Amino acid sequence: MSGPTTRVLTVLELLQAHGQIGGAELAERLGVDRRTIRRYITVLEDLGIPVMTEQGRYGGYRLVAGFKLPPMMFTDEETLAVSLGLLAARQLGLADAAPAIASVQAKLERVMPANLKKRVRGVSDNTRVILPRGEPSLDDRALQTLTAATEAARTVGFTYHSPQHGGMARQVDPYGLVFRQGRWYLTGFCHLREAMRSFRLDRISGVHLMAGTFQRPPDFDAAEFLSDSFLSWGRTHEVSLLLHTDRESASAVFDFHSSCAEQFEQSDEGLLLTTRTDSFEWFAWWLVQLPFRFTILKPQGLKDALRKHATRLLECCE
Repeated sequence: MSGPTTRVLTVLELLQAHGQIGGAELAERLGVDRRTIRRYITVLEDLGIPVMTEQGRYGGYRLVAGFKLPPMMFTDEETLAVSLGLLAARQLGLADAAPAIASVQAKLERVMPANLKKRVRGVSDNTRVILPRGEPSLDDRALQTLTAATEAARTVGFTYHSPQHGGMARQVDPYGLVFRQGRWYLTGFCHLREAMRSFRLDRISGVHLMAGTFQRPPDFDAAEFLSDSFLSWGRTHEVSLLLHTDRESASAVFDFHSSCAEQFEQSDEGLLLTTRTDSFEWFAWWLVQLPFRFTILKPQGLKDALRKHATRLLECCE
């Protein structure tokens, strides 16, 4: 749990970020009462930081105009968060990420006190974040352009290269971006299909902003939409399984979003799962990796595929 010193520094950061902020909002953000906030303000003033207090309905606290802090101050937790974030960013498979990350780290170290600089370098030298490696990108600036378009609610155009249809021009209203299992995905409204779609960024080239704008649906969750899409893409065979485990273990293995986990139906012998697949061979290969027992209820084609796969595995042991 963060101590009083950390909370005082948090008040200072909020004042710098927001210009003026009310005592009630500060108290809510820090989980303390307004009297404690006034005590934190007094501590800042005792440290020589000029804080102005404005009374009234629209009053609050703000720093004196033009005041800037000297070198940045980070708590141990903030230092670890920044360091791990930079390490993870190096693994995202972006061709132009390395120089940008190196530049960010150099700028941070330049303004950090010596003890924090040493800690950041220690984390960088002794910690590794290994993410799944994805396919090479066709457009190194696709993520940057799509991020800007999503924030500005601007329609984008690009060429989408699918294995079935080759390159095809698309216009999309980008609602969100998701990094999942080594790949970036764009989710949004496709003007060509006149429906919501998801696109792999490693199959996108020539991304550019267009004149059109859009309004994102309220409470849209890009990760939830992508998870739902994975369950419905091109699945032609219905599969019914009995998983001999609990709901929490099954959800972790299936890597489902919370909404997808609702497909589990509790029974006396475990969890009943009904889903679809377009490949019995792939599904059999995936089932073999489950860390708990299961029973295939249907179809027969999946049972046959699993028997063949098991036979091949046994032959490898001879």
